[in-house]
Amino acid sequence: QVQLVESGGGLVQPGGSLRLSCAASGFTFSMYTMRWHRQAPGKERELVADITRSGGNTNYVDSVKGRFTISRDNTNDILYLQMMSLKPEDTAVYYCSAVWGYVSWTNRRNDYWGQGTQVTVSS
Repeated sequence: QVQLVESGGGLVQPGGSLRLSCAASGFTFSMYTMRWHRQAPGKERELVADITRSGGNTNYVDSVKGRFTISRDNTNDILYLQMMSLKPEDTAVYYCSAVWGYVSWTNRRNDYWGQGTQVTVSS
């Protein structure tokens, strides 16, 4: 049974930091490109960051470049998103997803999804 379980969300003040985790099971984690997405109230879900199977390449949406870092642990099958200098506009539900093989940033295919974790940035 495939599972992606996000954790680490919460309430943080502007300028603060959070680290999200996504624990994977039920599939060969190292064979999948992994992604973080977010969906704010009233907005479409957007791709925030992705990381190749080996972890050697990462990509980010412009609004988080220099503040967020995606990483993965292929030994323990965990995906991370380190978020720093958080802004109120980062408030959203954050989801991880898995895509088999290599996919480009614009490819919308996602094979597996997690249930999401809420991040709220507010004073």
